Amino acid sequence: GDSVVYASLCAHGYGKNSTASKPVFSNVEGSYCSSLGRYKVGIRSYSKWGINVHYKLHGLEPMNNNAFKRVIVLHSYDLVPATDIYPVHLPLGISQGCPVICNDVMRKVDKLLKGEAKPVLLWMYR
Repeated sequence: GDSVVYASLCAHGYGKNSTASKPVFSNVEGSYCSSLGRYKVGIRSYSKWGINVHYKLHGLEPMNNNAFKRVIVLHSYDLVPATDIYPVHLPLGISQGCPVICNDVMRKVDKLLKGEAKPVLLWMYR
């Protein structure tokens, strides 16, 4: 449909002098930065992180259209919390540009995506 199913905290990439309080976003290969915008969620594959599942991402906008080439995937990681931690920030180094969510939300997202026949939109925003 056209509604938000899950919203989650998401770790961002640590590249280009990004700091916890001032993240830098980029679409450049090797930048280790995240890219904002809309993505089509692609195929499911093995991950060495979190619940051992990741989904390939295809950027749909000029600001993220290199995502697949950059191997940007949606995955989880043990250190990402399930609830807001403001004003504390996640430690840098968790992501090299991938959106990284908590394991509990990833389990829900994985179950949802395995059952979807139509493309799913993931939207990363600040």
